[in-house]
Parts: sequence; structure tokens; C-alpha cells
Amino acid sequence: MYINAATLACMEAGEPKKKNKYNARKVVIDGHKFDSIGEGNRYKELKLQEHCDLISGLELQPEFVLHDKFRSHGQSERAIKYRADFWYLKDGETVVEDFKGKKTDVYKIKRKMFLKRYPEYRFVESGK
Repeated sequence: MYINAATLACMEAGEPKKKNKYNARKVVIDGHKFDSIGEGNRYKELKLQEHCDLISGLELQPEFVLHDKFRSHGQSERAIKYRADFWYLKDGETVVEDFKGKKTDVYKIKRKMFLKRYPEYRFVESGK
């Protein structure tokens, strides 16, 4: 079997990186990993707003329970959770923000469940 230089280099480099199905490139900013360059840029905007006291309490990846765990016919079912991208306070309101490039069907359902369960939060979608 003949292996050319390109194939050998690929083999030495290890497994090839899997391509993101939405062509998003992950990025690390301030030690935080973001799923896309756009989400990382939004983080930088929010950090600047926080520095200028336009928002406060910026948190990343807050998790919310949309439906509690339960038992059905003796079988335990896990809770349904939603992880947003950002959480912060602005003008006396608690804002939950999600940066979206592509709105999947699962995201659309979880968004509706979030809005129903947490009406006290202002939900913001940013992105494309």
C-alpha cells in the first residue's frame, strides 16, 4: 500500500476535526469557549456595556429548568433544561439572551417553554 505525503501528514496530525454542521467556528475569549465567532463578538459587546455600567451581573451559559423531572409508569424521566448564552441586568430588568445563527426546531420549542415558565425575564434573541 502506498501512502502519499498528504495522507501521512493527516495521519500524524491525528483525527481530522469534525466540521460544524452550521459552519460555525468556535472561539475562545477571556478563557471562555463560544460556539461561534458571532457569539464571541456579542460577549465582547456585553463586556463593554458592563464596563460602561449600561448592564450589570453578566453571566455566561445560565441554565433553566423548563420541565421538572418526573416518573411515568415506574420509569424516571430527566428534566428538560435550556441553556441560554447570556444573563444580565439592564434598566431594572433581568435579561436572558441567546445568540442564534440558525433557529433549530428544538430551539423554537424550548424558547416557547422558557417564555411560558419564566415570564419575569425579558428574553432577547441576537445574531443573524
